[in-house]
Parts: sequence; C-alpha cells; structure tokens
Amino acid sequence: MVASIDGSIAVDGTSAKLSSPTDTAVLARLRRLADVIVVGAGTIRDEGYGVPTKPDQRIGVVTQRGRLDFTTDLFRSGAAFLITCQVGAPDVPEGIDVLRVGRDTIDFDAAFRQLPAFVGDADYVQVEGGASLNGALFDADLIDEINLTTSPATFAGTGPRLASDAPPHAHRFEVAQLAIDSESFVYTRWLRRRD
Repeated sequence: MVASIDGSIAVDGTSAKLSSPTDTAVLARLRRLADVIVVGAGTIRDEGYGVPTKPDQRIGVVTQRGRLDFTTDLFRSGAAFLITCQVGAPDVPEGIDVLRVGRDTIDFDAAFRQLPAFVGDADYVQVEGGASLNGALFDADLIDEINLTTSPATFAGTGPRLASDAPPHAHRFEVAQLAIDSESFVYTRWLRRRD
C-alpha cells in the first residue's frame, strides 16, 4: 500500500498521485513474488487492473455485489476469480471461478485456508486493498506483513485510509525493513508480532 503522511490511500479515486517510480517498482517486485493477489472489487475498478505479468498468477477479486466488468482482459484471461459469500452473491458468467465462503458475509479466514486447494500454490498471498478489505482482514487477524510506502505529502479531506470499517482491535507489528529514497518517500516492511 501507499499512503500520504496524513494517511490517505487515494487521491481523486486512485493511488497514482501518491506514488513514485520507485514505489511502482517495489509494488511490481512484490507482485512477482506473490502466488495470489487478493484485491477488492472497488480497487479493481478504480485502478484498472489488467492481466498479471507473472505466469499462472491468480487475482482473487473480493465482492459481495458483483459490480464488475466481466468482459475485461483480466476476467477473460482466466487469471481473475471471485471471492464472495453464499447468500446474495452475484451472478457470475460461465467460466469464471468463484470461491464462496460464508453465508451472508465473506468468511475471510475460510477463504484464505481454502486458497491452496482452490488455486494451487498459495504460499505468498498479497493483499492490495482497498480500505474495507484491509479492515476486514485486520479484524480477522489475517495480515502477517504490511509493506507500506509513505508519500512525502499531505492530502486533506475525507479520502480513504489504510483500513476502514473494522471494529476496534490492537495488533502489534515491528519494523523489519525501512528505506528512504532521494525524494523522501519512506518504504517500510512491518511484520505481525504474535507473542
């Protein structure tokens, strides 16, 4: 994720104004390591996700309503699959894989446990937001690592923050890596501390 100093993860609906060439390179490197990318439907729409460049990489799109364009290259390629619940789940065109977990809401713990059987290799699952998905995964205590770029700017307003819609919780992390580039972007890797 990338965020401004004051915590915004989007400006005018996307993360582009927060990012830099180095941040984009870090994201690309992390994506090359991931077996599966999990991302919310809103982020797919807002950021214009395409077909992954890593062969056989799958992208799990989290949605409860299914407001997605299933004609995009991402879905037509077979790389994308849906993660949704049983009741009220969207109608999905034939040929798109669907992982249905939870009755009325998505059971993320079950979803992550079922990923290896569903898509094959899922040793490294990268979550790319948005804020509601991040909040749900923090609530379920499923985040082991946070890779966060802090953009050297503030963007006032009510834009989304790193996580939203989660009940109060207290999870401890520790810094595993920290770097600062010549443009004052700060790159941190945080590991979940489980005592």
